[in-house]
Amino acid sequence: MNFYDKLRAAWRNNNSLVCVGLDPDPAKLPACVRSLDKPVFAFNKAIIDATKDLVCAYKPQAACYAAQDADDQLAETIRYIHEVAPTVPVILDAKRADIGNTTRMYAAEAFERYQADAVTVNPYMGMDAIKPFLDCADKGVVVLCRTSNGGAKEIQELVLQNGELLYQYLAERISTVWNYNHNVLLVTGATCPAELGEIRKRVGDSVALLVPGIGAQGGDLEGVLRNGLTADKTGLVINSSRGIIFASNGEDFAEAARREALKLRDAINAFRG
Repeated sequence: MNFYDKLRAAWRNNNSLVCVGLDPDPAKLPACVRSLDKPVFAFNKAIIDATKDLVCAYKPQAACYAAQDADDQLAETIRYIHEVAPTVPVILDAKRADIGNTTRMYAAEAFERYQADAVTVNPYMGMDAIKPFLDCADKGVVVLCRTSNGGAKEIQELVLQNGELLYQYLAERISTVWNYNHNVLLVTGATCPAELGEIRKRVGDSVALLVPGIGAQGGDLEGVLRNGLTADKTGLVINSSRGIIFASNGEDFAEAARREALKLRDAINAFRG
């Protein structure tokens, strides 16, 4: 089962477009897990157990683990997701890209060491900098296109000689020339729903969009759905991290995470009809 097969199965089986970002901040971990031998894994495990029937993907942010010397707990988290939710894909959020030899090592890190189903990559060095990822036909390659951060337009909305904006050119090129294995997704932030709609028009319904920025970043959920849904009312992987996993810092943190994930799923599905 390749990445898109898993994603479509999760969309269908869990009736969900929700992705939970597993971004454990040591300052925000509940006291009830901090004293454990593997606090990050214990926290993630509880969140996964509480939400695995409500999501279409999980997205651990690699930096949150590397900064805490918790790479082993990242690997354990991904193994656990594969064990208890085998049709829910894991997107490793690492934003990799480099020269060929280095990128091959990054691809081995994501897909062999961590066994992720997909990884986020940065397109700004050109296709050769991410080709080792693209060559992994059974894995998803999630390419930054129009991101949710406030400064994104500083570069991503630069006007090219032909009048296109840079993100528009990237969307079209990534979804065609770079998508030779039909395993590409695009990152398009919830804080820019109009641009998201422009990207959907350019890439059609065959390319999924990973949408960060819902929740703590204040993204426009209705705008995302209005502009980004495909004809079959899927096509989106709508991520919320802090708004779900840190809904409570008490012993009820997993139950609170489930409530928030369910609330987001229900809000999305109400719009989907």
